[in-house]
Amino acid sequence: MKRAIITLLILTTFLVQGQQTYKTFSSFDKTTIAFSDEGKGSPVILIHGFISSGKSWQQTALKKDLLLEGYRVIIPDLRGNGNSDRPHNSAAYANDAEVKDIVALADHLQLSSYSAVGYSRGAIVLAKLLVNEERIDLAVLGGMGLDFTNPDWDRRLMFQEAFNGSAPLNEVTSGAVNYAKSIGSDLKILGLLQEFQPVTSIDELRKIKAKVLVIAVDQDTDNGNPKELQQKISGAALIIVPGDHNNTYKSQVFSTEILSFLKK
Repeated sequence: MKRAIITLLILTTFLVQGQQTYKTFSSFDKTTIAFSDEGKGSPVILIHGFISSGKSWQQTALKKDLLLEGYRVIIPDLRGNGNSDRPHNSAAYANDAEVKDIVALADHLQLSSYSAVGYSRGAIVLAKLLVNEERIDLAVLGGMGLDFTNPDWDRRLMFQEAFNGSAPLNEVTSGAVNYAKSIGSDLKILGLLQEFQPVTSIDELRKIKAKVLVIAVDQDTDNGNPKELQQKISGAALIIVPGDHNNTYKSQVFSTEILSFLKK
């Protein structure tokens, strides 16, 4: 009995940061992925964006409302971010490793089905996840247009070069790089995340079977046209909400629209 208890304590790892408790698990390639897991109802995985971590969801109206409505809210730190491992080798990010991490997380938690919400770069990761993950019933792609379907997307390449130092900063990239430096982010990792960012083709989008909501911000077209994205996914809905790209995912209107979608 003592041996069994000791083994359980070794396999279950908890991290406490502020008021938030994180758990960890070993993903498909032994990379340690941290996540929070709260609530007891139908599971919803929230996927964070670039220069960020799962912490970005913690104080949002969406997380609060999901818990109040009886959902189970699961928030991972994607590899290279937050409390997850931060490898510096290219191979750790190649071949849609972040997508595989979410599949591995769902396996680890023994989820038979779940919903998912991705915002900004998190929506890019989620789009690729939707291609082969049959357990997702409902999905929300937030703050994103169609441009990520292009493997040679100029914006992705520009940020990749800015973060890996192979190109000088410009009026588009300087704000992001300076912000990343100000919060102590690892620029090499951010460059790798751009280099190996998942690409979902239009043909793959057309094969998605889950029910999808595309939710975007008015006058935010830096990542392409959200209506064009919606039109490529069979049966997808589109909602445009007010606000700016960097803050809308925290807002009450964003939460209200997503809760309405999940309840339909």
